[in-house]
Amino acid sequence: MSSTVAKALTLLDHFTENDPEIGLSDLARRSRLDKATVHRMLSAMADAGLVEQRHDTKLYRLGAGILRLARIREEAFPFTSVLQPELNQVARETGETAHASLISGRALATVGICDSSKANRVSLVAGEILPFHTTASGLATLAFGPEALSGRVLTGSLDGKTSFTLTDPEKLNARIETARQTGFGETDQTNEIDVYGIAAPFFDKTGLACGAIAVATPSHRMSEELRSQIIGAVFRAAEAVTKGTGGKLPGRYQEIVRTTLSSLTGAQD
Repeated sequence: MSSTVAKALTLLDHFTENDPEIGLSDLARRSRLDKATVHRMLSAMADAGLVEQRHDTKLYRLGAGILRLARIREEAFPFTSVLQPELNQVARETGETAHASLISGRALATVGICDSSKANRVSLVAGEILPFHTTASGLATLAFGPEALSGRVLTGSLDGKTSFTLTDPEKLNARIETARQTGFGETDQTNEIDVYGIAAPFFDKTGLACGAIAVATPSHRMSEELRSQIIGAVFRAAEAVTKGTGGKLPGRYQEIVRTTLSSLTGAQD
């Protein structure tokens, strides 16, 4: 039963800002489940208000129940009101696209975006699901998140998004360890060609990473000066989000950040 429920809920991950409505056949194809199974799952979720079907097109979309649950969470654990101003500031400081993600099951869910004002920029989609192993946000979160989470990712399926994606568990673990030593995750074209990512984790009340603040920029635009600027910006924003949402910054992480920022300043001098 738990497996069926889990599969049903993963259907919700396919709805995004770009694809707010999806047909039964298309959803079955994307989820790699047969149509009859997907139809049963959608019917059950429709009864709970999690999805609804348009009568004219027969397409499915997220239901009002999702909005109700989102409002309850935001009221009880304010996040968006703290997050968006920080993303706006990071985008202004760096001139690049800033985004934030939260742990959502076996991946990260994009929960906030501030696009770069530049014509040539990286664009993200609200609600987009980001794999842990291909993104800077994923590396940063795994480095300072629950051990069970990183263990699950490393022993799970590591699909290649590009030719640069690390699919070898040992090499991926080495990148996580690098993030653990520097305080931030960093990737170059491992999730999407010509996209460079740098991310810092933010923490919950237990002192474990629950998500990350990141900047995504075209790889060809990355320079040492921009890299240092982005690292400083995501560190500052992640700390602000942690404190603003009632989280706890681990002492050891604060020391790592100080050391990294000091080394960047020294390199620039």
